[in-house]
Amino acid sequence: MSFAPVALFVYNRPWHTRQTIESLRQNSFALESDLYIFSDGPRTSDDANKVADVRAFIHRVEGFKSVTIVERNENWGLSCSIIAGVTEIINRRGRIVVLEDDLVTSPHFLSFMNDALDFYQDDTRVVSIHGYMYPVSGSLPETFFLIDTGSWGWATWQRGWDLFELDGSLLLEELRRRKLTYVFDMEGAYPFTKMLVDQVEGWNDSWAIRWQASAFLKNGLTLFPGRSLVNNIGHDSSGSHCGTTPLFEISPTQEPVQVAEIPVEENVAAKELLKDFFRRSGPGWFVKFCMMLRRILRLSLHR
Repeated sequence: MSFAPVALFVYNRPWHTRQTIESLRQNSFALESDLYIFSDGPRTSDDANKVADVRAFIHRVEGFKSVTIVERNENWGLSCSIIAGVTEIINRRGRIVVLEDDLVTSPHFLSFMNDALDFYQDDTRVVSIHGYMYPVSGSLPETFFLIDTGSWGWATWQRGWDLFELDGSLLLEELRRRKLTYVFDMEGAYPFTKMLVDQVEGWNDSWAIRWQASAFLKNGLTLFPGRSLVNNIGHDSSGSHCGTTPLFEISPTQEPVQVAEIPVEENVAAKELLKDFFRRSGPGWFVKFCMMLRRILRLSLHR
């Protein structure tokens, strides 16, 4: 097995960063994995002490094959940090596992990622692997495919990342030209198009919505686990992008998720469960609230 390098993007949340790294260190393949930690510079003077605390911690990190720390002198922002960091490593190594500083992983996360990266290495229909699965109401298979890249613990190859389109306006134009916005929004269950519009208009700088749209327009499939290998602990008002919600909380599985031969096509039943979760539990409304909140904050900062 070829072990993919792991890129971790951190900023100003010492407690969250500690949880993320401690859980990752418990992974069965941690000692075989090169860890790259990208530390963004402080946006404001108020952030400087927290950024310094994070950097003090990451310089003590052990338990991996190697640890490489990249400290930005200026604030690049999450989007630029991820796009630049992923591009740099994947151009050098050909594949990558990506985490942010609020993702707690199962001990079997790296095993699943590396198994899947090897299994689908040469299948161009598959563009990425995802480690998180929403707490849907219903039974899911061990693994399945969706046309949905996700962004909470993921992996890809050079050929997958080559599909990434930096210009959101081009993606939005293509979605509208092909009359795909409703399908892109999971038949109205989730406001992906609105997120992309906001990115184009400068209300957010999301790399993830551009990654989602880039893969969607190429019908690129992402492999998901039926049992989540990731929990997002960042919906506690600690981040810069949204507020507090328990909607996405889930306990990462403590059992391995097996990668085996399955039909390489979108799983319609799994997609219906996901659409039902979005409609029933209301995360779509939560996302809309976050987008409105970001607009208010941006407007208040520019007064």
